[in-house]
Amino acid sequence: MAVTQQLARLSADQLAVCRRATEELDRLCSYRLLPAADHLDLDWSPAALCRAAELGPAAPATVAALRRALDGDAEINPAYRDRAEAVWEHPVTALEPAGVAEVAARLAAADPEVVPAAVTAEPALAAARLGLPAVDGDPRRHLRGHLVALREFYQAAARRGLAVAAWWD
Repeated sequence: MAVTQQLARLSADQLAVCRRATEELDRLCSYRLLPAADHLDLDWSPAALCRAAELGPAAPATVAALRRALDGDAEINPAYRDRAEAVWEHPVTALEPAGVAEVAARLAAADPEVVPAAVTAEPALAAARLGLPAVDGDPRRHLRGHLVALREFYQAAARRGLAVAAWWD
């Protein structure tokens, strides 16, 4: 079974409850706390997005914002690692609303064509260089699609004053 990165937009109050109670954090990570529209499945693209940004002409601020968007600032509740369904080596992390606003602004300022610019259009070569599975079609288009989705997800969270949680499922 593939392990994929998931993001969720939640209120600061909901995040505070998740910090105190593993049961509430489990509701978040089990897709029972929030509507589907507040979740984003990034598949296995995060490492490839970061690697593409590092290899290409993206500004250091863009690379840093991308990493922060995907890694969060802090683990939500370390006790959650003890749950059987947790992916132990990838803790559930979050960005508070202020951090979400900062990341959203940085990602909004970045040209979505710049991150995949250094990636070859040849799927097997891109897979080898970025450490991602080969995709059907142009891998640049694939990565751009995930970057645009991430950017829009953060912009919507910032407009609504929400936090963002990230985990691997």
